Amino acid sequence: MKPVLLVVDVQKGFDDPEWGKRNNLNAEDRMLELIQGWRHKELPIIHVQHVSQNLNSKLHPSKPGFALKKGFEPIEGEYFIRKTVNSCFIGTQLDSYLKKNGYQTLFVIGLTSNHCISTTVRMAGNLGYRTYVCGDATAAYEAISYDGLELSAEEVHRHALSALHKEFAEVITSKEALNMIKL
Repeated sequence: MKPVLLVVDVQKGFDDPEWGKRNNLNAEDRMLELIQGWRHKELPIIHVQHVSQNLNSKLHPSKPGFALKKGFEPIEGEYFIRKTVNSCFIGTQLDSYLKKNGYQTLFVIGLTSNHCISTTVRMAGNLGYRTYVCGDATAAYEAISYDGLELSAEEVHRHALSALHKEFAEVITSKEALNMIKL
């Protein structure tokens, strides 16, 4: 088993206050610990960058927020893809790259738990990958529900992960993930 670390959309645009309140303010610290652990074990890492097609988006290539956050840039030998939709599998070579290299186990981290993490993990599960989400290495923003209720960032995050757990993936902590790769 060569577990792949999939690092999704850790971009500067997500630091903009326009998104609202965010939970899990230490998520990037956990993500960096996981990246370090994978690099130390010389395990595969795939970096994903969202390329918004909306000119007003903080993640549009013309905006400073498009850039990856400091420390999240791929290094030589790490696979890098760009996507234009929520799923890392749509419009990219991710699935064929994973299959070509015999990778069947994914550990998913990044932003945000209820958008690109959720969509990617659902597809990974449907495509037959053994998938883990490190819940403390992802985060969400507050939201207004379809019926006008205010949902805290923690509620949004917890719901997104709960909908994935035991259905499409197993939700674990970054510490558990690091212990799994030590075997």
